[in-house]
Amino acid sequence: MKRKLRINGHSHLLPYPEEIPKFMKEKEIFWVDDERKYMLQKGWKRPVTHSSFFLNEKLEWMEQNKIDHAVVLNLSQLYGNGLRLEEMKHALRFQNDFNANVQRDHPDKFSCGFVVHPGFINGALWEIERCVEELGMYVLCLPTHFMDSIGQWRCIFDEENDPIFELADKYKLAIEVHPYDGDKMIKLENVAWRFHLVWMLAQCGDAYHFYTLNGMQNRYPNIRTCFAHGGQLAQMNLGRRIQGFDGRPDLFEGKQHPRKAVGHPNIYFDTLVHDTDSLKLTVERQGSQQVIMGLDDPYPLGEMESEPQSSYPGKILDLALERDIINEKEYDEIWECNVLNWLFGDNEEAKRNLTNKILGETIKVD
Repeated sequence: MKRKLRINGHSHLLPYPEEIPKFMKEKEIFWVDDERKYMLQKGWKRPVTHSSFFLNEKLEWMEQNKIDHAVVLNLSQLYGNGLRLEEMKHALRFQNDFNANVQRDHPDKFSCGFVVHPGFINGALWEIERCVEELGMYVLCLPTHFMDSIGQWRCIFDEENDPIFELADKYKLAIEVHPYDGDKMIKLENVAWRFHLVWMLAQCGDAYHFYTLNGMQNRYPNIRTCFAHGGQLAQMNLGRRIQGFDGRPDLFEGKQHPRKAVGHPNIYFDTLVHDTDSLKLTVERQGSQQVIMGLDDPYPLGEMESEPQSSYPGKILDLALERDIINEKEYDEIWECNVLNWLFGDNEEAKRNLTNKILGETIKVD
């Protein structure tokens, strides 16, 4: 009998300082200081709060916490918003090549995502082709919002981005939608971590709003889209969206009713909601089969070992099991099967191949 796996569907990884190209620091796009204490951009820095931001330390952390495999997303700081075209292309290519190398060198431990900038459609399509066909990657990371070529902020699911999703559908990709840059979009003072604690949830809710109104889960049946941080506001806000849709149909001409997306098999949410009441709402509304494990490690808003936060990796799911929000079968599925379903859909061979890599088993060919 195969042992139960623990797969983390939402993880991040920093390059070591010496791995980051010189131009990234010279142009103040992104770098890590030599002491590995801060990640930096022009006019911005953030402390490196845990050693597992880096590869070798991440592997040790995963071993200590019995995490068999992790999906490593791109760094939110490298969405490329506001950069000149050439700078953006080189920065994103570095991020994608870095992630590809991690996946290539540690296929048993990591499945890594790649990122494109939707403001430049042709370049985005070329990069998708390169990452899939040359680098063997199968998780497309997208921001909830992006800055277009004239400096306007747009939702990732605006119709002019349809070519991206047509190509993703062709390749049957898993998609991760993640918020960032709220402080650049919203004219409020950046205090008390408001853009991470409040506005990120609003960004996810806004992206889900347009994903479902545009019926993308049906228009592109081969992609599976996961909304980061549990798409928390998307769960709470459903009733208001339905009220608005039914009360002002003139504002939603050609759009699909919000109810049609609820529990859809191609829409996923991770567990990173920080309280069991929120997780309970997600499970009851969407179905446990649409929920995947997401730790958002090694960030302090992720599930990390912390006495002040009374936290550890997987705590929210342990509490959900203890409080009968989910049963043991659903618990195991959220840690393993649901993540595999998000990554590969109905491709059972791909699931077996990854599972065999994780378990260190030789794949037999008849």
